Amino acid sequence: MRLTSRTRKIVIFVTLGACLVGLAVALNVTWILFNWRAVVPLVFGITIFTLIIAGLVVYTVFLVREIHKNEQQDSFLNAVTHELKTPIASIRLYLETLQSRQISDAQRQDFYRIMLEDTDRLFGTVEQILKAGEARHASAKRNWEEVDFSGIVEETVELTRLRHHLPAEAMRLTTAPAEKLLVKGNPQELRTAVFNLVENAVKYSGEKKDIVIDLQTPNMDTILLQVQDQGVGIPATELKRIFKRFYRVANSASGRVKGTGLGLFIVRSIARRHGGDAFAESEGAGRGSLFTLRLPRVYRV
Repeated sequence: MRLTSRTRKIVIFVTLGACLVGLAVALNVTWILFNWRAVVPLVFGITIFTLIIAGLVVYTVFLVREIHKNEQQDSFLNAVTHELKTPIASIRLYLETLQSRQISDAQRQDFYRIMLEDTDRLFGTVEQILKAGEARHASAKRNWEEVDFSGIVEETVELTRLRHHLPAEAMRLTTAPAEKLLVKGNPQELRTAVFNLVENAVKYSGEKKDIVIDLQTPNMDTILLQVQDQGVGIPATELKRIFKRFYRVANSASGRVKGTGLGLFIVRSIARRHGGDAFAESEGAGRGSLFTLRLPRVYRV
């Protein structure tokens, strides 16, 4: 298996750290053998060498984490650069065509439509970056109110169908609850969390989309939003990592999907700020995914 640059660096630092720890342990043992009869030097030596070993371990872990973080940031910058450069280049091309050539009204309207779509893509990328920053640092409960969460879900599903021109059978919302499901929180943030989950399912479903969205109330205090797709799936080793900032699943199928690696990070950050959580399940690559958003319910008797 071919090692990546990041993997090689991690192997080097882990090996170096292990060698230094081994050397410190050997020196500690030697110190004990030479001073086993002298209590004060023995205790002093054991304490100092223990601190040195602990420092080496912490330092090695820190270096490995920094290498991994830098790799993620590089991937993020590459993804964002592509997400920004592609629509800008497209818009420029169509504007140059409109400026330099005589085209029919039908072609002109088609160019306008494509440029608007590219503008929406640019706006979406910028919004994701801004919301990721807000999700990381925000803690105050600003603009919180009682929100009809079921209404947000229904509205988001309908808008997503229209945006991606999906038939009803490609994205199905199970029977809506007979009553409103109220959540205490920021309406815009909750709408963003639902939108990111639904968009994620569309993005990773491939050409043949089969997405089922379900709202459940397992008890009177909890709301579960579940988004099930039959797309590329998630390897078991990646399930706990996909909600990290900048992280994207590294498999051949999802590697071709555009994005910044911020959507699921935003979902979990919003969920936890509202007293809930978000998690994912999958039977493996190519076998679809199930994403669950859990929120506390405001229940009125």
